[in-house]
Amino acid sequence: MLEINQLCKSFVSGSGEKRIILDQLDLTIKPAERLAIVGPSGSGKSTLLNLIGALDTPDSGSILLDGEPVFSKSDAELAAFRNCSIGFVFQFHHLLPQFTLKENILLPALAPGRKIDNALLKRADYLMDRLDIASLQKQRPSMLSGGECQRTAVARALINSPKILLADEPTGALDQHSSDQLTELLLQLNREENVSLLVVTHATRLASRMDKIYRLTDGKLQLQ
Repeated sequence: MLEINQLCKSFVSGSGEKRIILDQLDLTIKPAERLAIVGPSGSGKSTLLNLIGALDTPDSGSILLDGEPVFSKSDAELAAFRNCSIGFVFQFHHLLPQFTLKENILLPALAPGRKIDNALLKRADYLMDRLDIASLQKQRPSMLSGGECQRTAVARALINSPKILLADEPTGALDQHSSDQLTELLLQLNREENVSLLVVTHATRLASRMDKIYRLTDGKLQLQ
């Protein structure tokens, strides 16, 4: 279970004005739960995902995963947390162009001191099969469609069997058919992998498929 308590985050503009982005925000995410966060651009949705994924630090408040405070970890522990407990999917796939599809999927598994063993190779093969991209595994991103690249990004996010999958506008760069296809795959993998799914989106079709929809307004979440 992920618990967010009294989370605050602000930024200072170039003019020196302080802008509060998240204001004593609370949220609980249960195992395998599916949540959507909606709201206008600039409301802090991506900021919240970055804090949950330990890509940024809050001004105050806490985030606990299975009762352990995230921000009390050392830099090395935070790196391991981001790599193993959290999976990220962004609007744009960010695949490395010089690597094949399968190599891109395996990249998060190349943590210091870790080797690609048979278990990881089988895991990659399973995810490629599940996401219907196994026949493309030797192709590089330039040879793939937008939907194929995004499905590769989902496989990459899941390679280390994370507890939570954070998806920031995962269908934003896709056409409607590819968007619907990716939505179905995310929901199926959420159930099969027992991974919590937190989606930030402007797409009402995607948000409507989640268990709960929250709107981020004035730094706080309101259940729709």
